Amino acid sequence: MLPILYLDAHLVAIDKPAGLLVHRTALDAHEQRFALQMLRDQLERTVWPVHRLDKGTSGVLLFALSADMAQMLSLMFEQGQMDKRYQALVRGWPSAEAGRIEHPLARDPELPSQGQVLLEARTDWRLLARAEWPLVTDVRFASSRYALLELAPHNGRRHQIRRHLKHIAHPIIGDSTHGKGPLNRTVAEFLGLQRLWLHARELSLVHPLTREKLHFSAAPGTEWTALQAHGAWQPLLQSAQ
Repeated sequence: MLPILYLDAHLVAIDKPAGLLVHRTALDAHEQRFALQMLRDQLERTVWPVHRLDKGTSGVLLFALSADMAQMLSLMFEQGQMDKRYQALVRGWPSAEAGRIEHPLARDPELPSQGQVLLEARTDWRLLARAEWPLVTDVRFASSRYALLELAPHNGRRHQIRRHLKHIAHPIIGDSTHGKGPLNRTVAEFLGLQRLWLHARELSLVHPLTREKLHFSAAPGTEWTALQAHGAWQPLLQSAQ
């Protein structure tokens, strides 16, 4: 059963676990479980996805309960009318406590950017915590640095957060596409867990029909809390939740 954060006659928000696809895709053809199908069976009615979270990303995921509502909510996402907050574990220490990434992105990250139209994309970020672990990922250094960031994307470009963090040289740990494979494997062994360290923590919007202000939040899973055992994370991890 998928955890339901909110449900009315028009929309439903769930807490998607990491490792679950939103819907069937040829890119992961062997998978047999999808949030769309599971939620449909759970509610015993048709549901429409209005945005996506990558398979490895956990957290707040919104569905519509009619085609008309799906169209309205999708338009709100496209026009930046929803406030989205994520958290991520990244490589390195940012040089400031907060910042903004304004870097246009090609529509399809699976294809070469050259020749594609570049779309406006902006992501704000804030430093929540940082730590230094006794991991050798570069022979020049006896340790390596990591940071926990809060991120607010203002557009809905595919892989926007992952691509923006790669652009500023702070890739998400566990990102096999936009990160560093050897680093990911070293950290996974150190933590005893392999995952994409990205979580959709909050989503706020005005209900398209009732005009009610809605706020959905999904607490990070126990694996995020377990980071407390690896460096001085405890106070800031609690504030992130």
